[in-house]
Amino acid sequence: MGEMTEQAPSAGWLEGREHVLPVRIYYEDTDFTGVVYHANYLRYFERGRSDFLRVAGVRHADLLELPDPAAFTVVRMTVDFRRPARIDDALHVRTVYNRVKGPRLFIRQRIVHAEETIAEAEVEAACIGLNGRPRKPPPGLVAALEPLFADAP
Repeated sequence: MGEMTEQAPSAGWLEGREHVLPVRIYYEDTDFTGVVYHANYLRYFERGRSDFLRVAGVRHADLLELPDPAAFTVVRMTVDFRRPARIDDALHVRTVYNRVKGPRLFIRQRIVHAEETIAEAEVEAACIGLNGRPRKPPPGLVAALEPLFADAP
């Protein structure tokens, strides 16, 4: 038998300015009827936003190690549920960072199954300091995301 090498979990990929993250539905994701429990969609959206940043070269741990540490908090989220996902479904979380304005980042997300959108979210996140107060995102973050903003000129 060959030697096993450790492989990092997939952080997804970019298709143009849109990040795509594959997600498989497991038994633990479902409720007693066999469909995904509604709160789990928020977890999938969070993974999509975080892995978008990772693919763009921005790591949460690095933001916390800055001289003026930064983090994110969701301040507004609107979710439309179109149809349920079920056990064993293979989904794609599709994430687009639209723009940054002051401390706020505006993000659009979709969860897709077999080319059909089953849930959509409009997200407003804020960059905050460790004191919980809003702050402008670090310049390195903006520089990494700017070429990927959907609302870019």
